[in-house]
Amino acid sequence: MADALDPTGASEAARWRGLAPVHAPDAEWLLLGSFPGVASLRAQQYYGHPRNQFWRLVGEVFGVDLVAMTYPERLAALGAQRVAVWDVITETEREGSLDSAIRHPFASDLGRLLQQLPALRTIGFNGGTALRFGLKQLGPLAARYRVLGLPSSSPAYTMPYDDKLRAWRELAGPLNDR
Repeated sequence: MADALDPTGASEAARWRGLAPVHAPDAEWLLLGSFPGVASLRAQQYYGHPRNQFWRLVGEVFGVDLVAMTYPERLAALGAQRVAVWDVITETEREGSLDSAIRHPFASDLGRLLQQLPALRTIGFNGGTALRFGLKQLGPLAARYRVLGLPSSSPAYTMPYDDKLRAWRELAGPLNDR
């Protein structure tokens, strides 16, 4: 069976382990995806598929050219902007990269992460699957935060980029007075 470090590309669903959360204790924003795609797992990088629009969207929202940076520079820039990143699913079976192919998911321990982020004010869910899984996991904890369901940054979600960006700009909302 394949794992995130040794994917076989087999035609049957493989068991995949996701990536560790990226955060600093002063994070004010938490961006949660569903589960990394195959390209991201192979690269061991969040949003590693070259057509995924995450880095472009977040860069435009926070005024930082994340696309031009290396992956370590991107993570450092997110930290400087007080943005944390993780996924709502930590392990799953899936063939390919589509959320619709997720089977037997193990939930990430979002409650534990939130305890490590005392300055957190906004949680943005990257796509509908992340929103559904995440809200179920958070339960009443969600009421403590500004929660946004954002259009997926995935290339499989074909909403025009400008429409995605308009929705993602809501992240900066009331915290844009920094």
